[in-house]
Amino acid sequence: MYDVIVVGARCAGAPTAMLLARSGYRVLLLERATFPRDTLSTHYIHQPGVARLASWGLLDAVAASGCPPLDQAVYEVADVRLTGCSVAVEGQRAAYAPRRHVLDRILADGAVASGAELREGCSVVGLLRDDDGRVCGVRCRSSLGGEFEERARLVVGADGMRSAVARLAGAAPVIEDPRLTCVYYTYWTDVPATFELYEAPGRWVGAAPTNDGATCVAAYFPQGEFETVKADVEKAYLENIRATAPDMYERLRSGRRAERMYGTGDQQNFFRQAHGPGWVLVGDAGHHKDSITARGITDAFFQAELLAGLVVQVGADLHDEAALTRALHRYGRERDRQLAEIYENTLIVARLEVQEQSLAMLRAIASDPETVQRYFSTVAGACSIRELYTEELLSRL
Repeated sequence: MYDVIVVGARCAGAPTAMLLARSGYRVLLLERATFPRDTLSTHYIHQPGVARLASWGLLDAVAASGCPPLDQAVYEVADVRLTGCSVAVEGQRAAYAPRRHVLDRILADGAVASGAELREGCSVVGLLRDDDGRVCGVRCRSSLGGEFEERARLVVGADGMRSAVARLAGAAPVIEDPRLTCVYYTYWTDVPATFELYEAPGRWVGAAPTNDGATCVAAYFPQGEFETVKADVEKAYLENIRATAPDMYERLRSGRRAERMYGTGDQQNFFRQAHGPGWVLVGDAGHHKDSITARGITDAFFQAELLAGLVVQVGADLHDEAALTRALHRYGRERDRQLAEIYENTLIVARLEVQEQSLAMLRAIASDPETVQRYFSTVAGACSIRELYTEELLSRL
């Protein structure tokens, strides 16, 4: 009998398992893949996420992997170009964009070093329930063959947007919005870049340096163009960059494409029911949004820390069912409250519409480095969007 079983050992599950194990809980961490294993990702970790890596003692490993610190951001749209960076969060001013086969291994190793038991190559095929219908464990299939069962006081679903735990638990969407974009990206060498964002009507381009001297460059399109783009990905990708980010396009022409194209048209936008009797969801399993604002990893870290902190308050053995239920209720409320603003802002950005009101605001702040810093701080989640609109800025609009 474990105290907690965490399903999914990536950006949400591994930190959850690590933090609970550090607090003395007996934790089983299950992962369908076998590490190192890549996955679709923007890679980007905003400053609040970097601060959590530092506080967990894992940032040094990310830096040692050769992933460069990113302490400057560029955003271009129409006639506006902003250059700056977010304020520091707990002393961390730089962002990072590690490859996922690097980051996920670091996170999983951190969980194991903290006392969690990791089993790779294990897929959850069922949830165990007690006589009252409360989830009390999982049934798994191993990639080595055969099935097994394990039991715990709490099952954490951290198994991504298509979460098996969410499906098996019957976690219903509480907020759901249409898919808005599709995206393709690849990696380029000999392409100097920082964290760069370019916007045009119906188009978006993002770039971030990552491991091995490579730069990840992504091109976003409206969801309605997915089938057309998919028919000739390379042509659509390069044309998007040429039209939206001409300077980036010229740098790509002087560089070398290092890998195949990666992409998806399935960028769902939702909040699912956060928890139920004996189960709870973290990361993309419970809340997913378009990747255009690159908040998935940072928000997964936030949810892991929030959940672990509340579970620890329940007590050593998690047998106080009423206290555990209260903790999970609070987790769900805080998750929804803290992530609502960036969710709504992501939907606005993902519509790929250049609004004249937004351009007026950007023109008003472009010449003021302090306000530009505050703008990039809102992008990072280091401060609220409401904090950007000071009385002085509003008077200039």
